[in-house]
Amino acid sequence: MTMTVLQIIPAFGTGGAEQACYDMAAALCARGDKALIVSEDGGWRIPMAQKVGARFIDKNVATKNPLLIIRNAFWLAKLIRREKVDIVHARSRAPAWSAWIACRMTKCPFVTTAHAAYKYDCALKKTYNRVMAAGDRVIAISGYIADILKNEYGVNDNRLRLVNRGVDVAQLQPSVVSQDRVQALRSAWAVEENERVILFPARLSPIKGHEMLIRALGLLRKKGTDLPLTLIVGDDQGREAYSQKLHDVIEEEGLKGRVKLVGACSDMPAAYALAQLVVQPSKEPEGFGRVPVEAMAMGLPVIASAVGAMRYTVLDGKTGWLVKAEDKEGWARAVAKALSLSEADRQKMASTARDYVCQNFTSETMIARTLAVYDEMRK
Repeated sequence: MTMTVLQIIPAFGTGGAEQACYDMAAALCARGDKALIVSEDGGWRIPMAQKVGARFIDKNVATKNPLLIIRNAFWLAKLIRREKVDIVHARSRAPAWSAWIACRMTKCPFVTTAHAAYKYDCALKKTYNRVMAAGDRVIAISGYIADILKNEYGVNDNRLRLVNRGVDVAQLQPSVVSQDRVQALRSAWAVEENERVILFPARLSPIKGHEMLIRALGLLRKKGTDLPLTLIVGDDQGREAYSQKLHDVIEEEGLKGRVKLVGACSDMPAAYALAQLVVQPSKEPEGFGRVPVEAMAMGLPVIASAVGAMRYTVLDGKTGWLVKAEDKEGWARAVAKALSLSEADRQKMASTARDYVCQNFTSETMIARTLAVYDEMRK
């Protein structure tokens, strides 16, 4: 028997939650089910979703206005009844409140996916967050998020489902990245042939740990370490003052020409193929942290801060190293250790990392496990 699944999300453009929403809509349609997506109009994924057979419905479900949330709930309840929706799947807090109310009104099964460790500084904010733990099934995108849902929101194992976010391992493997693609980046970023590269992909934001990493590299330079070229890949998103500060720190640490800010990159597999090491010195925890997983899929060792989901996705000493956030000396030691790996150890780590990602963090696995959640709601 076919089913109709309604996914509700504030916007439908760039982002991990948006990608997962699209992936599930495509998977549902591919197996003959009906996929509805409710979101505000304007997202660039809309034509993609419609092409695979999903139906998009434009509605301002991003609103945090309590009156509009309630009005949306009544609208959703009518939609659920009219379309004979079997499951509602909410992927963000504001629309989740409307969806939860509508599901209570219609007795439709309610699924949530917690994509982040939602912050709170008072009881009211925690109450607002709690809707993401109110599903008949609650999906966590990482072990880190699962722990938060259990420990802070009381979600028991009967309702909680761990479905790790997935990456496209078919595209993230060295054998499918052509030398032309790699060479294009070498030319754009002025990277010499055979030059070793440390890659740091992250938007230019103070929470990402750029300054600390530059200071750590400065420590190594002062010790006489032969440093590879470090490429900081990411858009400043209008933070021009922060970008300038990083240039100043690079100059101060004597790393001009050895650390480069190269802007955003539209071909990350080629960027990974250019590198020998990937770093993620984030100060704050992330719900999943895509970069370390993508890097490991490409067979690259990763150094990551021991915060958030990266504590669950990077196997310390096996697929990379975990270092205390903002520990400049610790990061310097970890970088030195990574650079001193023998070729045999590097190959062993690459193989372990690739296998680990393929077993745990593929898009196919994420899709299959989410479909299994939908199916168990129908039983």
